[in-house]
Amino acid sequence: MNILILGGGGREHALAWAVLQNPKCDRLVVAPGNAGIEQIAECASLDILDPAAVVGFADEESMDLVIVGPEAPLVAGVTDVLADAGIACFGPSRAAAQLEASKGFTKEICAAVGAPTAAYTRFDALDPALADLRSRGAPIVIKADGLAAGKGVTVAATIDEAEAALRDIFDGVHGRAEVVIEDLLTGEEASFFCLVDGETVLPLGTAQDHKRAHDGDAGPNTGGMGAYSPAPVMTPAVERRALEEIVKPCMAEMMRRGTPFRGVLFVGLMIEDGAPSLVEFNTRFGDPECQCLMMRLGGQVLDLLQACAAGQLGDAKVRWADDHAMCVVMAAEGYPGRYEKGEAIGGLGDLPDDSFATCFHAGTRREAGQFLSVGGRVLGLTARGASLAQARERAYAMVDAIDWPGGRVRRDIGWRALQDSGSPSQPT
Repeated sequence: MNILILGGGGREHALAWAVLQNPKCDRLVVAPGNAGIEQIAECASLDILDPAAVVGFADEESMDLVIVGPEAPLVAGVTDVLADAGIACFGPSRAAAQLEASKGFTKEICAAVGAPTAAYTRFDALDPALADLRSRGAPIVIKADGLAAGKGVTVAATIDEAEAALRDIFDGVHGRAEVVIEDLLTGEEASFFCLVDGETVLPLGTAQDHKRAHDGDAGPNTGGMGAYSPAPVMTPAVERRALEEIVKPCMAEMMRRGTPFRGVLFVGLMIEDGAPSLVEFNTRFGDPECQCLMMRLGGQVLDLLQACAAGQLGDAKVRWADDHAMCVVMAAEGYPGRYEKGEAIGGLGDLPDDSFATCFHAGTRREAGQFLSVGGRVLGLTARGASLAQARERAYAMVDAIDWPGGRVRRDIGWRALQDSGSPSQPT
């Protein structure tokens, strides 16, 4: 098979790494890719937000399957145009991608089927949003309604913090000036991933992300500073409830509306006393959760994504090993605020690269034989082990082998699960 992956971050590096392990893959191209991806696959300069350009490239290069990594091409309608051209693609239609592109739309779907989620209001103007906020008080959750690269959510402890978040949204910081104001859900957050081919829902795996920038879950929200899989809070009972109360009813409602969902559904959950409530849907793999899932799944990922794209999930099975994975994100100092670019990163050539540990690149380029930083989240040091403690040890050993004075990591990734298991929550 000839396969095209769209995207250039850590998620796409992980997808490429896993797909290449499957003997079905004859040729892999990633567009645009990054300096890490180009070490293992072809990279192509392609505007992935231009559906016509993507279809033209896929047709000219005889691609058998296109895998869409990030959310923006989905919202741009790339999968619709590929489908119209008869090119197999993994990812939802533009209409179905509204589950991520509009938080208000997702709330409407939940309301239609009675799926448990936080009470909310939705506004497209600042003054009524401020009035609603002041009547409800804090703590409260402020969400930019559109895409915001994982940084459009503010969990506000005070009215002042919430007002500042509202003013940012209506000043256009996150693009579209619309907002959802939600009650604050309490409990433990987890990510649940399912493949959906319109009708069949296949649970794929669980993970837990670390959104805050600093140790102890302090600091501003980020796109994710690390993750681990599986998430212990996602017990079989919780997973069943999430499927029956949230995922399956919402997918049935999408089908009823004539916009069936096909692709990976990232179900963000808050779990309290064994009861899951929906925080949000995303319509692509999470980053850095994807790195953990790919590390654990390996080459079978291609078979699963191909079955999903072909509408044949009814016959598909996920083969899990009894293992754990952890991804520690190395980011530029200052992220998610202002940060330097173009800093040299040493030590990458000495890192392991096998089925137990590898470094996924998220924001790098190569110049004069050196890897340089070009993003906020730059590397994802990912490892698996028989236990989460072993995976953590391997991941942080890679972190410590990297020579990048301008890079920083959280040192407590996995703290909750490790604490619950009796293991020390800080790496040795």
